[in-house]
Amino acid sequence: MKVVIIGGVAGGATAAARLRRLDESAQIIIIERSGYISYANCGLPYYISGVIAHREALTLQTPESFWERFRIDARVNQEALSIDPGKKTVTIRKLEDGSLYEESYDDLILSPGAKAIRPALPGIDHPRIHTLRTVEDALFLREVAVSKGVQKAVIIGGGFIGLEMAENLVHAGIKTTLLQRSGKVMPPLDGDMASQLHLYMRKKGIDLQLNAPVRGFFPAPDQVFVQLKDGRELPADLVILSIGVQPDSHLAKEAGLALGEKGAIIVDEGMRTSQPHIYAVGDAVQIRHFVSGRPALVSLAGPANKQGRIAADQICGKHSVYTGAQGSSVLKMFDMTVAATGLNETAAKAAGIPYDKVVTFSASHATYYPGAENMTVKTLFSTRTGQILGAQIIGFQGVDKRIDVLATGIRARMTGHDLTELDLAYAPAYSSAKDPVNMAGFVIENLQQGLVRQFHWDQVSSLAQDPSVTLLDVRTPEEFAQGHIPGALHIPLDALRENLSILEQWKKIYVYCYSGLRSYIACRILTGFGFEVWNLSGGYRFYRFNSDQVSYDESPRFPCGLPL
Repeated sequence: MKVVIIGGVAGGATAAARLRRLDESAQIIIIERSGYISYANCGLPYYISGVIAHREALTLQTPESFWERFRIDARVNQEALSIDPGKKTVTIRKLEDGSLYEESYDDLILSPGAKAIRPALPGIDHPRIHTLRTVEDALFLREVAVSKGVQKAVIIGGGFIGLEMAENLVHAGIKTTLLQRSGKVMPPLDGDMASQLHLYMRKKGIDLQLNAPVRGFFPAPDQVFVQLKDGRELPADLVILSIGVQPDSHLAKEAGLALGEKGAIIVDEGMRTSQPHIYAVGDAVQIRHFVSGRPALVSLAGPANKQGRIAADQICGKHSVYTGAQGSSVLKMFDMTVAATGLNETAAKAAGIPYDKVVTFSASHATYYPGAENMTVKTLFSTRTGQILGAQIIGFQGVDKRIDVLATGIRARMTGHDLTELDLAYAPAYSSAKDPVNMAGFVIENLQQGLVRQFHWDQVSSLAQDPSVTLLDVRTPEEFAQGHIPGALHIPLDALRENLSILEQWKKIYVYCYSGLRSYIACRILTGFGFEVWNLSGGYRFYRFNSDQVSYDESPRFPCGLPL
């Protein structure tokens, strides 16, 4: 058996190693157009800043190490030019001398990845405008950042690479502006969660400009100017394009393979394409989203690795299938951690799934143990079944642990009630007896059992104008004095029972506190006395983040000494 793999990195290299483990006699060839067969793509921004000091740390395997351990023929600096499915051959060019040759195959695996989008804007080919996709890109950008006297950089796009580049350029002492076309960064986040990240980025020195589409570029001595659609012009020594990627599927298209969204290669659950004996994996393929069931493109290393393994299994006769991705991801932004899994609100609406959401504010570990910090947890669930659809978390400690638990819960099709039943590890330095994941489950369960009704931050302004509504703040006098929703009536929680006569029984009572916990208790009290009540999801703090009441001089880092 002879298997040719086009493309290394996550999907192709994983497929090759798995093939060898399953079949010692197979002839395995990898064709890789860059100079590196398997490298830490996600670590490239950290090399540019010097956080990862040595280039060797980025290289996971070399052609030599692949041969020595696996007897895999890994050919770098060679580019596949065309595929002939009828003859089962690939035409390849050696980039060093331009010579061509043909390689036959019994089975072919395509792992071409995705390519950075370069829009057709005026001046886009200026030599100071770059993308970051390969080790070669990272080596060049580090040389530029360190040796060429770069003082001002502009990053265009607020996806993962753009955000990581912004952090690392600031680490390198470079004044950095990030331009985002839309009103928020990081696509997996909803806007009301991203607002906290925006605040923190600005606090850390990144000039984040939202709703700032670019019109084009024009040269200046030793610089390039970025021209925005509003007419402003920003000078830069370096521009990084990070506006997204698109499947690198031209080989597949020319070979007659069926393509789907954005030109991605259509595959079945065994990673087979529409042509016999040709498989495809990684960023270039269209897969099924695990939660929505809709076609999706998920450009992440974890799914690519799994797909490579499955393609190898199928070639070797093992029944192995890919059941879909849910897009679990995590981002480091200085000390902050941002994570998401499953569907956000935009995706849930697009899929036509009836959903609701809860926003909880939980400590990373027991508050009596030093160093606890709060995290914001947003959890989406089906209003029909209670099943968890997605989650987003922002915080400084313990975020990765909780998003992984919630990702596992989504994979197991758990409900809010199931989250309450999870038996999670507890010690004061690591968690609380009621873990933040349990807490999200409790809130969902309370809603579904009818113990409480909720309203959201974006409803506040209209409610404040409704004469049939009372907005009730149950925080302490000190908290109320520091800031509150305009027009809110103030009755501290512990004095509520003694002051019920202040409330008009015929009005609907919309209650809030700092995080949603004390106001839930108030809702239960008021319900017991016959009032119609609703609780503000996420509390005053979440409303404040999303109603332009927070100064950029404030920090979203909340030690647990603040009221909960």
